[in-house]
Amino acid sequence: MSMALQHYYYYHCTQSLLHPKVINPPKTPSLQLPQISSFKELCKQGKLKEAFSTFQTFFTNETATQFPSNEVYSSILELCASKKALAEGKQVHAHLLTCNLSLDSVFMNTKLVFMYGKCGALLDSKSLFDEMSERTIFTWNAMIGAFVSNGEPLGAVELFKEMRVLDVLVDAVTFPSVLKACGVLKDLDYGREVHGLAVKSGFVWNVFVVNSLVAMYAKCDDFNGARVLFDRMTEKGDVVSWNSMISAYSSNGKSLEALRLFREMQLDGVSMNSYTVVGVLQACQEPCFLRLGMEMHAALLKSCREVEVYETNALVVMYSRCGNVSDALRMFREMNEKDNVSWNSMLSGFVQNELYSEAVGFFREVLDMGCKIDLVSVISIVSASGRLGNLLNGMEAHACAVKLGFDSDLQVGNTLLDMYAKCHRVHYMVQVFDKMPEKDMISWTTIIAGNAQNGGYLKALELFHEVQEEGMKVDAMMIGSTLLASSGLRCVSHIKQIHSYLMRQCLFDLVLENTLVDTYGECGEIDYASQMFDRIENKDVVTWTSMISCYIHNGFANEALELFYGMGKAGIEPDLIALVSVLSACASLSALKKGKEIHAYLIRKCFSLEGTVVSSLVDMYAHCGRVDNSYRIFSLVQYKDLVLWTTMINASGMHGQGKEAITFFNKMMEAGLTPDHITYLALLHACSHSGLIEEGKRYLEIMKTDYNLEPWPEHYACLVDLLGRAKCLNEAYDFVNKMPIEPTAAIWCALLGACRVHSDNSLGENVARKLLELEPQNPGNYVLASNVFASNGKWKDVDDVRMRMKTRGLRKNPACSWIEVANKVHTFMVRDKSHPQSEEVYSTLTQITERLEREGYVAETKFVLHNVQEEEKKKMLYGHSERLAIAFGLIGTSSGTPIQITKNLRNATGQVGTGSGYMTEGSARCYV
Repeated sequence: MSMALQHYYYYHCTQSLLHPKVINPPKTPSLQLPQISSFKELCKQGKLKEAFSTFQTFFTNETATQFPSNEVYSSILELCASKKALAEGKQVHAHLLTCNLSLDSVFMNTKLVFMYGKCGALLDSKSLFDEMSERTIFTWNAMIGAFVSNGEPLGAVELFKEMRVLDVLVDAVTFPSVLKACGVLKDLDYGREVHGLAVKSGFVWNVFVVNSLVAMYAKCDDFNGARVLFDRMTEKGDVVSWNSMISAYSSNGKSLEALRLFREMQLDGVSMNSYTVVGVLQACQEPCFLRLGMEMHAALLKSCREVEVYETNALVVMYSRCGNVSDALRMFREMNEKDNVSWNSMLSGFVQNELYSEAVGFFREVLDMGCKIDLVSVISIVSASGRLGNLLNGMEAHACAVKLGFDSDLQVGNTLLDMYAKCHRVHYMVQVFDKMPEKDMISWTTIIAGNAQNGGYLKALELFHEVQEEGMKVDAMMIGSTLLASSGLRCVSHIKQIHSYLMRQCLFDLVLENTLVDTYGECGEIDYASQMFDRIENKDVVTWTSMISCYIHNGFANEALELFYGMGKAGIEPDLIALVSVLSACASLSALKKGKEIHAYLIRKCFSLEGTVVSSLVDMYAHCGRVDNSYRIFSLVQYKDLVLWTTMINASGMHGQGKEAITFFNKMMEAGLTPDHITYLALLHACSHSGLIEEGKRYLEIMKTDYNLEPWPEHYACLVDLLGRAKCLNEAYDFVNKMPIEPTAAIWCALLGACRVHSDNSLGENVARKLLELEPQNPGNYVLASNVFASNGKWKDVDDVRMRMKTRGLRKNPACSWIEVANKVHTFMVRDKSHPQSEEVYSTLTQITERLEREGYVAETKFVLHNVQEEEKKKMLYGHSERLAIAFGLIGTSSGTPIQITKNLRNATGQVGTGSGYMTEGSARCYV
């Protein structure tokens, strides 16, 4: 369409701008006519260098005045415009100013306005236009076209309004440019006014005008208006009309409509051209339309004509968007001629398909080929660097943008913000933001998200307040980032304020509702999360997964499992994230049967057992006491990452297999993987649970000296726990006092637990008091301190601790045990009588106790830390949650079935408490 318009414009300019008062030059000698004809042919062929050389010879010839100068200047200026040869165009302009030739000044100035506009020199074009005392409609058209082609649609519309005020008569060339400007501005109202003027002026039947009207309505998202115009056309033999409508549909994501129209075009017998090919290929940029795109590719090959560069570019884009990067690359490599669009299309294809390393390599190839880097290239490579987290490449791309003057571009600035955020360089991100000459909603959203994702929670909230003070309209993404910042600060009041703001502004959508569920869950506000979940009408898989994760994060694994099965009943199929979350719940509950069900579901649905999924399976089986299954799954994985090795080390360690954990660690090192803090934490846990004192000390030293990993408080707590378990209490106490960091509550807690186990009441009391000073808001610390004082018979201190706890409003989480029977998890608490089979449970427990006493069992009442009589202590032991769970397991399972009990108690280093003993009742076995 643009070529047709250009031809139309050139024709009118050349034919109609010849003014009557032009002095006709004398007849040219026949010897020189071929020279002019040859010059015009060079211009028509686009041979700038040769044409410019010939042009110069005209004015070194003594008979220069005999030449038809208007025609010569017109041809060379049109060539400069088509080639965007600004430097050459300026030379022609200078020649015009210095030669004093008898030329039509309006005609020449119009040509110059047109040339400057096409060459991107909008200011020069506007300056020349403003200086013209006399203008024709062609001058106005040239200037309006200059505004449009240089991305200033508003200037084009304003100039058109000025033209109407001055009563300048419009022609058929005026409308396409103005309508294009209306489309870019999405100004449908003014576009309709221009449409009315076209009707009034009698140009509505002009094919160029109608095509422009169709494109304008489509760009303004009024597809009904566009289609009505198209359908009213009496003559549809012009392929440009079809192309306009097909392109309109394709450009606005209406692929099916575009392809249907293409089929109608074929049935009407209209032959397609290159623009048709591009429009149809643009409509095929979805995987479901790939086959049609390949058919178009085949049709091009069968046409036996040379494929245009923009057609091949469209093929590259089509294959890339459909995920066939290899075919896109093959098309690119086979191209005889490549332009900037070709290189950028391939570069963008790599980025769109998440092949970021390949994108970086391809960009280096672009540089090696000496290709010109433009705005699109810079945006693509910055984006790829950000996704890779490659700061060095990102900074190089930033430097390139600065050097080429692209750093002031809004889209480049936004991409740089995102890149630095993903590379965790908040300082650089802020510098880019502060230097941006223009900021839009994406800029503010990106800077807020960058701070929220990198721990700058307060800064994110401050920026959000700035946005509100500026009166800018916020969107869902910005609110989501603000909620993330509030969640990071654990500031429930801020979350509630944002929640209220969303309700007042009616900004709720499903994404934000899901984010609120997740945010309340992160802050431990289960009730608010649950209420929000219940209010969401159209729950999707993310909604359910957010609530499941909320329960798991806050220790309500049983509720998470129940919700997961409720999700299935609601007809929502779980995705990978939901399944990984449920595996975590199964691990917490030691729900082996349910864990196996999830494992089977993963296999049935053909989920790839790798990455997070396989690590979760290994962890689940380990927590369910089936470390043999963990090892089988681990062995089947071909590409083991650091997370999987760490999970397997932890699985061995939690079952007291410290030597095996060390073996896994050594094999991991042989595989060339570098351990991180979490890996060493799992290894130290393993050493602690197996009493490997020397190994634990050595690995703590290795992580510091060999890998420059500064130990976390949790690592020190592991070593304290290791020394405490081995009854090296004095050594543990010395170690705590000599640590390079201030001991945390977890470290003192580990030492206090060891003091209690080994009855070192003197040291225990000292540690207990330090623990209460350090962390006075943790109810667990008061319970531990109370137990230490009770072990030493200091009941007055016990009462004092409990009173302080009560005064602060603290309450200990009740101990509970659970067991999986008949595919359901049953929970028991101390002296619990809420279970439906409670009477039968207590009756069975009485029978077990009586039998144990007949066989010589004596209750260890010293662990009942209450100031009561001996018989009362026995009764308290009798109602422990583990015993109730065991009794129910014996009732609810058949003979020979292993019974596994899980407790919610955790030791100082964060591991769920497990015992190494087992008791037998008939043929049933119970792990405690």
